[in-house]
Amino acid sequence: MNTLPPHTLSDGRQAVCLAETDSLTLLLDGVPAARFAAIRDQDRLSLAPQGEISPLLPAAALYALLAEAFRSDGDVRRVSLALAAAPRLAADAHRLGLFQTLDAAGDAVATRAAFWQLPGNFLSAPASGLFPASLTVSNHHQHPLRPPKPRGEVYRRYLPEIGETLSFRTVDPEADLDVFHDWMNQQRVDHFWEMAGDKEAHADYLRKLLADPHSHPLIGCFDDVPFGYFEAYWAKEDRISPFYDADDYDRGCHVLVGETRYRGPGRFPLWIRGIVHYLFVDEPRCRRIVGEPRVDNVRFIEHLQNHGFVKRKEFDFPHKRAALVVMERDVFFDQFGL
Repeated sequence: MNTLPPHTLSDGRQAVCLAETDSLTLLLDGVPAARFAAIRDQDRLSLAPQGEISPLLPAAALYALLAEAFRSDGDVRRVSLALAAAPRLAADAHRLGLFQTLDAAGDAVATRAAFWQLPGNFLSAPASGLFPASLTVSNHHQHPLRPPKPRGEVYRRYLPEIGETLSFRTVDPEADLDVFHDWMNQQRVDHFWEMAGDKEAHADYLRKLLADPHSHPLIGCFDDVPFGYFEAYWAKEDRISPFYDADDYDRGCHVLVGETRYRGPGRFPLWIRGIVHYLFVDEPRCRRIVGEPRVDNVRFIEHLQNHGFVKRKEFDFPHKRAALVVMERDVFFDQFGL
């Protein structure tokens, strides 16, 4: 069976992997292109071709094969592929980053931690990582010049465990004003955000964020139904930077779940992994994601710690006492990724 949607290649063709008990079959536009016998040995899955691999199979199609291998078994840390019979395919896939090593015998190895750092089809807008490095100064901080914010959807990923699609899109200050206004005026949200107010004030707030190069306000959706607000930012020029040694491409995020039916521990791992994955994949130079929740938001901090964030310390902003929480890139992809 297949648990993931098709992987769309740059030429429009679609690759799908069908998993059976002891084999994986890769289809290109519905036509079988390669079949692999699968042998599990502890945390390693070894794949060996059964029959000929189609000479028309592009290296990028192997993404669907590896995605299914890693997604269908969370305990698999490495996937090895015997590609001695297809040296060009192996070399091209290695160059694309699908495999981290390729030896002289044609054995290619992909690791879970590296694989999920590839953008795949997750990004719906050009990645921030494509923007060239160029230094500037703002608020007495030297930092890289930030790319313009993309409009519309920026990230989309199907979640087979619940049969729904998680997505994030840049806030539209007109179309999203009603829901943003409603969320900010909820008592439980206002307790921590302290932003209850009228629509004019909220519209002005969103417009200022969209004009601020260091902030990126986002709406999170399940199956295109808005459930939460995510305020991403670049940490180097943010108010948090005096309280830790911020790297040039560190990112942070303020979050709230506005819709009650999406609150709770059942949904938390889905959207927290999603927003962290987006921020890391969008900018490969980003080494860590930080946050500064209010220290009395105990349950939220505990959820973060249960999913890879480390509470480094407590410190004082002028308006609140905060906890510094940090997710390291290697920790996320090696232990808490997709």
